[in-house]
Amino acid sequence: MPAKFAAPLHPSPNTMTLVSDDPSWWLFINSSRIASYFEVAASAGVMYDWVLTLGQEVELLWRQRWSLMTVLYLSLRYLGILYAVLNILLNVLTIPVTDTVSRMMYLTMNWVGIVVLAIMGVIMIVRLHAMYQQSRRLLNFLILVFLVVTITDGVTFAIAMKGIVVEELILSGTYQCTGNLEGNTLLLFSITWILPIIWEVFALCLVIWIAVKHFRDLQRAWITIGDPVTELMKIHVFYFASFVAISCFKLVYLSPTISVDTYSMGTQMYLGILSIVSLVQRFVLGPHLILSVREHHTKLAANSDAGISMNSVVFQDRIHVSTCSGV
Repeated sequence: MPAKFAAPLHPSPNTMTLVSDDPSWWLFINSSRIASYFEVAASAGVMYDWVLTLGQEVELLWRQRWSLMTVLYLSLRYLGILYAVLNILLNVLTIPVTDTVSRMMYLTMNWVGIVVLAIMGVIMIVRLHAMYQQSRRLLNFLILVFLVVTITDGVTFAIAMKGIVVEELILSGTYQCTGNLEGNTLLLFSITWILPIIWEVFALCLVIWIAVKHFRDLQRAWITIGDPVTELMKIHVFYFASFVAISCFKLVYLSPTISVDTYSMGTQMYLGILSIVSLVQRFVLGPHLILSVREHHTKLAANSDAGISMNSVVFQDRIHVSTCSGV
């Protein structure tokens, strides 16, 4: 029986179609229906989050001077909306999709995933560059590591695509697509998941390092925790740690239990939660990080205009408000 992917992966150009009303497929149909509930809920959540933050987006981005982070935010946010719409269309079992349209949707979603991975990497590099006081040496090193990881990941991804055979199923009045992994395709996909995790863990370590250094500087300078830079450090540690936590959660998918016991309630719940947190990682955390930093920067500027002095020993000790730059 073919394996049902909770989220579309990379389809083969050659798509087969199977039509059946055999009762032996009912367990598979029920499993697919449960997965579709989670996928639709996750996609609706992405769009709902956009509605909730639309006011902040207009105030902090559209009405302000545009920067690189503005472009990255808008690209990430609205690619997320596109992905969510396509995800709903492909996962609602009562919506028929022709072969050509299905392949186009899959191809679009795959390209969105690749672009989003690159955007998230650029966001991390920009924020780390700002936190490390615009260090040119660190910037060059981060770009080098990111390019190596991204290119290797992309090449492995392309090879893995060739090992997937997609079947279009029309089962008891439901419409869905499944993907069968051939050969060592699962191993290749595991590599494409592990490489970004290594990059994210590395970025998190850099954030923790500069945060710890900042807190030690505060203690030596007898400054209470709560200065603007400290709040900014907390924001970055939280979001970077969230990226890593979700990525590590994805690795459970490689467990033999998932492939052996596909239809158990535990597996179904895990795959459902995985679909939700995956979309959160791709299309929610990144925009919220940018909005949080931009809002923090706006508050600092407002406090400065109100006459609240932001000068302190910590800013004089090689840590300046420029930490908010590049937002």
